Amino acid sequence: MLTNFDLTEEQLTIRDTVRRFAREKIAPIAAQLDESQEFPKQTIKELGEMGIFGIGFPEDQGGSGGDALSYILAVEELSRVDGSHGITLAAHCSLGVWPIYAFGTPAQKAKYMPPICSGEYLSSFGLTEPEAGSDAGGTRTTAVLDGDTWVLNGSKQFITNATYAGVLVVTARTDRTAKGSHGISAFLVETNAPGFRLGKKENKLGLRASDTRELIFEDCRIPKDALLGERDRGFPIFMQTLDGGRISIAALALGIGQAALDAAVPYALERRQFGQPIAEFEMIQTYLADMHTELTAARHLTYHAARLKDAKRRHTAESAMAKYFAATVAMRATCLAIQIHGGYGYTKDYPVERYFRDAKLCEIGEGTSEIQRIVIARELLKSFSR
Repeated sequence: MLTNFDLTEEQLTIRDTVRRFAREKIAPIAAQLDESQEFPKQTIKELGEMGIFGIGFPEDQGGSGGDALSYILAVEELSRVDGSHGITLAAHCSLGVWPIYAFGTPAQKAKYMPPICSGEYLSSFGLTEPEAGSDAGGTRTTAVLDGDTWVLNGSKQFITNATYAGVLVVTARTDRTAKGSHGISAFLVETNAPGFRLGKKENKLGLRASDTRELIFEDCRIPKDALLGERDRGFPIFMQTLDGGRISIAALALGIGQAALDAAVPYALERRQFGQPIAEFEMIQTYLADMHTELTAARHLTYHAARLKDAKRRHTAESAMAKYFAATVAMRATCLAIQIHGGYGYTKDYPVERYFRDAKLCEIGEGTSEIQRIVIARELLKSFSR
C-alpha cells in the first residue's frame, strides 16, 4: 500500500532490508515484549550489527552512511511492526548521536561516534525534568566547575535508552543568575561517572519494551572537556536537536498508523456481518479511505522535512508540522482500526490495541502537540513579518 515517493535505490534498499528484518525477527516477539516489558537486547544487537544505528552519519565518523530520509525510513519500518524498536532507534540517533556529531569536538566525536554508531552501546538524551517538560527553560539540574571537573546535581525523567546507554547528552544550568533558557549548557556524561545512577523504570501505557528511566546526579563528576558546545549555549543545541528529532517521531507515528491500516484492511475483508464482508459497508470504506489518505499526507510531510534536513535547510516549521500531523493521524488511525475490529479490537488477541497505546506517545514526546502548534504559528508569523 506504500508508494515509493521518489526514493533512491539506496533508500529503497534500506527500507526493504529493515522491513524484512522487522517482519521476520521482530513481529513474532512484539506482543510478548509488550506484555513482559522486556527490552529486546538480541534484536537491538542485530540491528547494530547491520549498521542501522549509524544510518545518516558519515563512515569517516563511524557511521554507516546514508541520509536523513534513509534513517527515517528505518524508524518507520521498525515502528510498523513494533513501536518500541522504533523509538529506541529514534531516541538513539536523533537525540543521542546527532548532537555529538553536530556539536562535538574532534576528540569527542572520535571517542563516542564509532561505538554509538555501531550499536556497541546506546546513547541517550536528558532534557526533561519534573519541572522542565514543555518549558525546557525550567531546567533545575546544575553544573558547577570545580577545578578540572564539572559537578552535576539534579535529575531527569522519562529518558529513553537510559539503562543501555554508554553516554548521555544532558542539559544543566551553568549560570544560576540567568533567566529562562539562558545560562544552560550541554554535557556528555558517561554512565559510569561517579555520582550518577539510574532511577526507577517507568511502567508505561505503551511502547512498553523500550527502556524509560529517571536519571539522578548526586555530586556527579565529569571532566572539564565533557562540555558539549559552548558554555551557557546549550539551549540552542537542544532546540536544533529537537527539530530533527521531531521528524523521527513523525516516522514513529507513521509506522504505527500504517500498522493499524495494515491490520484493518484484511480484517474488514474477512469479517462478515449481515451476510457480507464488512468492507462492503460504506461506513467501513469511509474509515479506510480516511486512514489511507491521512497517512499518505503525513508521509509526504515527514519525507519532505527529512529532505530539507538532508539539504541542510531550515526545517523548524516543517518538522513540527510533520510531527503534529503524523501523531494526530496515528491516533485517529489506531482508534478507527479498533472500531473496525469491534469487540475483538479491544482485546490483546489482535495487535490494534497495542498500536493504539503506542501511538499516544507521539502526541506527547519531543514536544506535545500543543507545543508543535506554538512552534508552527511562530514560524508562520515570522514569515509574514520579514
